[in-house]
Amino acid sequence: MKYQIQFKAKAIKDLEKLSSQDRTRIMAKIEAMKDNLQGDVKQLKNFTPNYRLRVGNYRILFEVEEITLKYLQLN
Repeated sequence: MKYQIQFKAKAIKDLEKLSSQDRTRIMAKIEAMKDNLQGDVKQLKNFTPNYRLRVGNYRILFEVEEITLKYLQLN
């Protein structure tokens, strides 16, 4: 399934705070998820957003809505 990607304003701010190397690595992982949810993805239980993607020391929290991946924040 092909997904569209949307970033919330908070996620964009979080990305801008990162080093260019970390930002590039995270964006590459997110782009790879357009085709399917691959990588270190875990479905969260009793927690919104529903999923998290781990990239190195970072956790990217996101929701899946039909054909859209909505990225909410980076920790």
